[in-house]
Amino acid sequence: MRLKRYPVLNFNYTLFLIVIIGLFSASCGKTKVGAQPLLDSIYITKYMNAEPRFKDELIWAKNFYRERGFKLGWFKDHEVVPQAEKMLEIINKAYEEGLDPKDYQVVNFQEKFDALKDAKKDTTRFKELEKEIDLALSATYFNWASDYYRGLVVPRENKSVEWDVKRNKIKLHKALMTILGERESKYPYAEFKPLHPQYSNLKKALARYREIQKNGGWPQIPAGTKLQHGKSSPVVPLLRKRLADYIDSAAVDTSSDIFDASLQNAVKAFQQANGLKADGGLGPNTISKLNIPIENQIRQIIINMERWRWIPKSFEPDYLLVNIPEYKLHVFEKSKEVMSMKVIVGKEMNSTPIFSDKMEYVVLSPYWNIPPNILKNEIAPKVMSNPGFLDALDMEVVTNKGSLVDPASVDWSAAGNKGFPYIVRRRPGPKNDLGDVKFIFPNTDNIYLHDTPNDELFSQAKRGFSHGCVRVERPIDLAEYLLRNTGWSRSRIEDQISTRKEKFVPLKAKLPVYLVYFTASADENGKASFFDDIYDHDRQLASMYFSKL
Repeated sequence: MRLKRYPVLNFNYTLFLIVIIGLFSASCGKTKVGAQPLLDSIYITKYMNAEPRFKDELIWAKNFYRERGFKLGWFKDHEVVPQAEKMLEIINKAYEEGLDPKDYQVVNFQEKFDALKDAKKDTTRFKELEKEIDLALSATYFNWASDYYRGLVVPRENKSVEWDVKRNKIKLHKALMTILGERESKYPYAEFKPLHPQYSNLKKALARYREIQKNGGWPQIPAGTKLQHGKSSPVVPLLRKRLADYIDSAAVDTSSDIFDASLQNAVKAFQQANGLKADGGLGPNTISKLNIPIENQIRQIIINMERWRWIPKSFEPDYLLVNIPEYKLHVFEKSKEVMSMKVIVGKEMNSTPIFSDKMEYVVLSPYWNIPPNILKNEIAPKVMSNPGFLDALDMEVVTNKGSLVDPASVDWSAAGNKGFPYIVRRRPGPKNDLGDVKFIFPNTDNIYLHDTPNDELFSQAKRGFSHGCVRVERPIDLAEYLLRNTGWSRSRIEDQISTRKEKFVPLKAKLPVYLVYFTASADENGKASFFDDIYDHDRQLASMYFSKL
């Protein structure tokens, strides 16, 4: 599908500025219209409900004017404040945000300001227009800001969008008061800026990719291409052009058709940035990624910008973030990343859920309690046919209070069903599926981070192997970091693990954990990385997002 292109504002912006300036000079000291008029709740309700694109923003308009005693917000001494011009300029550039400017050009302000200028000798008409223009500006702001700061697609209203991360709590009427200089905020509402640097980076990437698209896109690399280091190939110039972002131009002979070290390193950098095995070779997966149409990646950038609008307006200073499609965990301290590591996430049929919670415990030498679905479908049938199956796997049966139960006394046909009175668990040790460490943030999905005895899986580029929980590459490093202020040194952690006795260690303070789903990211220069849509969430979101534009 071709990416929809949006026109710029359909009125002459220069003329609009002249009208504004003329309005300021005409009203300054020449029009005697007395005090500013006031609005009222009935007027606001009637105006907002009359326009379909304003109806959903009625609550913000009521709150805004109620808090200011129904005084106008966009006029001062009968002159329009400069923030109006700035807002309309921002709306004119909504295309840069992956939004459609036409969605916010509901009111023809040039026409309104022309009428206001003509009415300067008619006090009644002048005041009526002031009220209408003021409410129109507020309604336009709320219409735009609701999409820009909260998103076009609201996950809680669209159940097929899997996203249970806590939402931002932006109060748009407060944001507007910040814009108008009536309150202070640590958030950049007054500059009409995004709330997250990651969003800003994606916006830069969007502009860069659109420019590349405008210039014809990038060349296709022929399928089956094989390149040898130090050898020439007619494909090399195409590859240089495609990988321009990843090549140190100062060290490259652009006229050469030799597959040299700099170009091979660029291939590795591209692979690393796009979730591929960084071997520097042009295998089928790498060529497939290189040949993804730029239109598709523009859409991918836009829907990931949309996801950033759903994120809380600020993270806590310290938190963990797992980006599922990236197969990576990021640790932040005082808002700066201090550690990262590979992770293994749920396979497609057992996808890791997207949500946020707070970590409370690190468990050393954990038992693994077999989940009901695995117990019912995988364990119980084998126990019924082989009574010694549990011992061979270092498993045991206990009551809910932890008392051991003879497996021969259990009705295994009921295993995994609701009301089954026992827990089947694997003992701490080398066979334990959770490895040596488990990180608990209590949640209804029973999802947690943990170690794994299968370290070899971290060498894979695509790491969707689990039943839903998240396996971490360096669990001891993570445990040492999380317990650094609790008296648990690395040696003490390792000594406890060696006892093979389960030990719950509480964190000094609960730590926010975010399990998120971003398939595109960018650095501060707008250089983008893309990850596979492993759970098909991009496709579902894109179908909703672009249908609204």
